[in-house]
Amino acid sequence: MADTYLADVQVAARYGIHRATPWRWAKADPSFPKPFTLTHGCTRWKLSELEAWEAAKSADRVAA
Repeated sequence: MADTYLADVQVAARYGIHRATPWRWAKADPSFPKPFTLTHGCTRWKLSELEAWEAAKSADRVAA
């Protein structure tokens, strides 16, 4: 099964945030998935890693 990769604008649309925010999260939050450089000038986030991050955040809220 092929991985799905999202651009910063797609990640931003997924969470309703500005496109700079995923970059800031990647630097500041160690639990946020790091982007992959697919080619020069083409950096993307793996959808499966974003979904795992969302599930972990959801589990943290339930446990709290």
